[in-house]
Amino acid sequence: MSVLLYTEAITIDLDIGPDICDITAELDCLVEKSPITKGNLAATIVGSTGSLTTIEYEPGVIEDLKRAITMLAEPGLDYEHEKAWNDGNGHSHVQAAMLGPSICIPVRNGSLKLGTWQQVVAINHDNRPRSRNIEVTIVGTK
Repeated sequence: MSVLLYTEAITIDLDIGPDICDITAELDCLVEKSPITKGNLAATIVGSTGSLTTIEYEPGVIEDLKRAITMLAEPGLDYEHEKAWNDGNGHSHVQAAMLGPSICIPVRNGSLKLGTWQQVVAINHDNRPRSRNIEVTIVGTK
């Protein structure tokens, strides 16, 4: 049995943060395109003001997550980053660092192994809209 590797990237456009987008369907498509039926999918959002996580993607929970993210590192506070760069996004870097840029999901029987109410989301924390690249690596066997 040989181990296979499949890589690809997806790009999504996100609004001013925190903006949250369900990327589960895009990741499912990559698993279907790959020859891998059992293994792991690793995804990383490129950039220091973006993050990936899972959540039930329904309007109430999404608003709750946005509120919680904002409370983690509120915009407008005194951030050292602002003293150096004056770009208004010190909070964005802190929020993204706390959630993290990467996620790993099992692939079983050629599908992502997620719970019934679990979706993968990309989050833009920046104070401006961003086009985000998400690098995906799927490793496993046929």
